[in-house]
Amino acid sequence: MSTFASYEVARRAEGARWALGLAFLVLASAFFKAQVLEHDRFRVEAGSNRLRPIKLPSPRGDILDRNGLPIAENVPGYSIKLLATREDSLRAVLTRLLAFVPADSVNIEAVVQRWRAARYQPAQVFASGEDRVVAVLEEHRAALPGLVIQAEPRRTYPHGIAMSHLVGYIGEISEGELKSGEFGSADIGEMVGKQGLEVEYDSMLRGQLGTRYVEVTARGRTVRDQQNSGSVRPVPGSTMHTSIDLPLQLFIDSMWNADMPEKRGAMVAMTPKGEILAYYSHPGFDPNQFIGGISTEEYAVYHEDSDNPLLDRVINGRYPPASPFKLAIATMALRRGLVTMDTRMPAPCTGGYRFGNRVYKCWKRDGVGHGSLTLSEAIKTSCDVYFYQLGLLLGKDALLEDGQLLGLSDPSGIDLQQEKRGLFPRSAKDYVNSRGQSTWNNGEVLNLAIGQGRNSQTLINMVSFYAALAGDGIKRAPHVYAARPDARSYDLGLTAEQLHGLRHAMSEVVRSGTAGASGGAAFDVAGKTGSGQVSNQKDIGWFIGFAPADSAKIVIGIQVEEGLHGALVAKYVVRAIGRFLQGPGSSVIKSDYQPPVTEDTTPGVDSLLPDTVRVTAPLTATPPHPIQRPGGRP
Repeated sequence: MSTFASYEVARRAEGARWALGLAFLVLASAFFKAQVLEHDRFRVEAGSNRLRPIKLPSPRGDILDRNGLPIAENVPGYSIKLLATREDSLRAVLTRLLAFVPADSVNIEAVVQRWRAARYQPAQVFASGEDRVVAVLEEHRAALPGLVIQAEPRRTYPHGIAMSHLVGYIGEISEGELKSGEFGSADIGEMVGKQGLEVEYDSMLRGQLGTRYVEVTARGRTVRDQQNSGSVRPVPGSTMHTSIDLPLQLFIDSMWNADMPEKRGAMVAMTPKGEILAYYSHPGFDPNQFIGGISTEEYAVYHEDSDNPLLDRVINGRYPPASPFKLAIATMALRRGLVTMDTRMPAPCTGGYRFGNRVYKCWKRDGVGHGSLTLSEAIKTSCDVYFYQLGLLLGKDALLEDGQLLGLSDPSGIDLQQEKRGLFPRSAKDYVNSRGQSTWNNGEVLNLAIGQGRNSQTLINMVSFYAALAGDGIKRAPHVYAARPDARSYDLGLTAEQLHGLRHAMSEVVRSGTAGASGGAAFDVAGKTGSGQVSNQKDIGWFIGFAPADSAKIVIGIQVEEGLHGALVAKYVVRAIGRFLQGPGSSVIKSDYQPPVTEDTTPGVDSLLPDTVRVTAPLTATPPHPIQRPGGRP
């Protein structure tokens, strides 16, 4: 029977119709499921394949002084990135890019490493592209597929070195910081604070990232920028109004560089309530060099400098406090009722004091000494012999106990990270050698009584103590923006009469005592000189003063390394006090300064928001990873 018989053909045709009908039914069901039942899911997946998100950085909040003058601000800038889908494509375009920029300006391996960490994000090549570089790359855009040139706000520090240790700097978040969660919701590639105010108040200053989308082909080639595909504008950080008096800060910087540029040291000014007015450490560094990452060569210059410009000598430099510490000893004796301002010690000063088989010398070693003195006169002349005996009168236990009550073993509590605490023994048990044997001897009391021995203090902690003497007798944690909620205060335990007596004695120091040549009488300055001694090193000059003596508006302390005695550095404090009381800062002194509440964002910040992203076609990257942030004579 023929297979082509009519009834056989009809049977086969019927079977084919059923097969085709069934196939179309299956396809229709699949289409219905994909296009109707699972429409939302496939739409999202298609969009994610078609669109690539690009993060838009937010402008950091400005940092301003108490008068609204800028300490840190933003200016328009550009970032240069490469959008890639494969590593070999990224390396090829990076190699091509080196023909248009200096060869040593791009670290290819660092760019590739950053691309691996965030494969769907453009890899940053330059964090802050110069106009010249941007122009060159725009000219050769056709040769650089995947090039992304994005308008971004760029951090700048208009006063550079003068504010370096206070304001700090920003840099790209590191892998370690991401893992630790130190910066909360910060994402890879985001700029965060590294030192100073920038890191202390990073969460306030940083703001929130935005997002923009670019359309790409299935092969990852960029087609166009998508203006209305779920883009989110970045949220700027909040403006921060500090208690800093910028004219005073710049005056101190200019004075130091004019008179003693080769000297290492620090200077800090505050109100008696603890509001920081000036914060200066010398030498410093240029924080603008650290933005977006500093090169290994540039960092080596700082790191290998014997003057250690990266060291913040205000909160991290610890030195023997020398004669300024005598006011702490006087405070201990007064609060315990052991002496009054008119008390004389049993032995007059003859240039030395015999204790056991040793003679402890006074700074005045002329064979005559200071003679018999009251406490007030001993402060004025900074007589070591008087304070040797006052230390013995206190005794070891009372001296060490009161040291803790005055906060001499604790950090000051300033609102800056990485502050070192003062080194003052908590008990005689602290005096042990490497073998665990006690090295305490009774002569240690004499050393501690004149600010020597096992006693090292930071400048900020000593100035905080003097702020309490200048004010109401309460040693408060200093602050630049706002006091830490857990900051501790210390009550000196002195009566108003005792505080007045100490201030009067310190006024005599400046009028006719060890700082008599400083010229402070014109402003009724009270203060104390000192020269710390360290084995095999030059003396360390101290002076801490305040004015007016009985109604202080400002307290300033200075510490200078390399051989300047306290009597020689006092004049710099007096000059700064005069500048503040008679200069631009005097009209804005607020005894109860509180930083304004800043719920609003930075004025005019819209001009810094990244509105445009210019991209080219394919690429399937970032500057070298920034180096991360990187301690007696009167």
